[in-house]
Amino acid sequence: MLAMLVIGLLCFPTQSARAQTFTVLHTLNGGSDGNQLVNGLAIDREGNLYGTAFEGGLNNCPGGYGCGTVFKLARHGGQWIFSVLYRFTGIGDGWAPAAPVTVAPDGSIYGTTVFGGGNGCGGIGCGTVFRLQPPPTFCASVSCPWRKTTLYQFTFGLDGAYPKGPLIFDRAGNFYGTATNSDEQQNTGSAWELSPFAGGWAFNVIFEFTDASGSGWPDGGLTFDTNGNIWGVGGFGGVQNCDDPQLPDYCGSIFELTSSGSGWTEHTAFGFSRPVGGLATGSPAFDQAGNLYDTLLEDGPNGNGGVFQFNPSSGRLNVLFSGAGNGEDQYGPAGGVVLDQLGNVYAADPYTGAHNFGFVLELTPSNGNWILVDLHDFTGGVDGGYPYGPMVMDANGNLYGANQSNVIFEIAP
Repeated sequence: MLAMLVIGLLCFPTQSARAQTFTVLHTLNGGSDGNQLVNGLAIDREGNLYGTAFEGGLNNCPGGYGCGTVFKLARHGGQWIFSVLYRFTGIGDGWAPAAPVTVAPDGSIYGTTVFGGGNGCGGIGCGTVFRLQPPPTFCASVSCPWRKTTLYQFTFGLDGAYPKGPLIFDRAGNFYGTATNSDEQQNTGSAWELSPFAGGWAFNVIFEFTDASGSGWPDGGLTFDTNGNIWGVGGFGGVQNCDDPQLPDYCGSIFELTSSGSGWTEHTAFGFSRPVGGLATGSPAFDQAGNLYDTLLEDGPNGNGGVFQFNPSSGRLNVLFSGAGNGEDQYGPAGGVVLDQLGNVYAADPYTGAHNFGFVLELTPSNGNWILVDLHDFTGGVDGGYPYGPMVMDANGNLYGANQSNVIFEIAP
């Protein structure tokens, strides 16, 4: 069901970048330490950065590509020290991490691989959930591998397959994620929970998306609202014919999962359409007023996706920014948004920008409108290009991200 739409876009004219500093923190070598930084970053309480490389590492996986890595960029005396925490070893181990990791309160990190974990799914594996923990004893080396545990291997049954979104934790230590596909007829993915028990982990599918549910194919991450309900976005639902009006591609939807004594129920809160934009694949985020924000990869008022704000109470959706059309790359912002304490919204567009290598944008609320500020245009040179996000922000307002050219960067206010 389509809710009411308000295109509150359209912002004031773009302002030039304010005074800020762009710094390259580290560039991966594209080989043993990882390649293809298209998954974004995570940050811990000390301001250390963590990330996953989709490829690189050990060349043990199908196609001759590396199986992927997990890395850390740690602060040390005003400098940043890069280390590889883990290199995936092959199909049985899991390979191709397609989402950022999540840092747990105890310092362990959790994540997923889109393939591996067994010989299912045509021999490439259906994906895994893993945990990495620091070495049990002190390590004097700069680069100390962490201990990896595979917590779950997907089977392509009711549990689904190919997890691509980051994980979220509740206060009890359970964590939640999504899988994008299933071999069940008319099943369009799943939302699931892993709960600790007796030294192990119990896996439970909390909701199976189907054609009848009105949403599904949940490529992005999940988030909690203040009532403990889970929100996410998916590529199924909404109006058909997004991207190419001649093809029956769905525009996607926003969904809510609510827990009750008998389980979880799903509510499709909004269905996207070409005038609004489609394919919300990022991780949504709530502001302090309860509004939900995320990125749209395609279509919209200007043709190249955008950034939206959705109010769950009223069902209204505002397009805050619409990407300008580009004949070569007809896509826009990806990876979700970052919100600061002042209500500003930050996102990355990997496709356009002044040099067509992508740019980082800030949206600032002002008297009921939103002002667009271009924080950095990537050149394809030392600064790399194609920032997919998600980005993260530290307590001082410094913004961190990575791009497909293997560059990890900082934008300081």
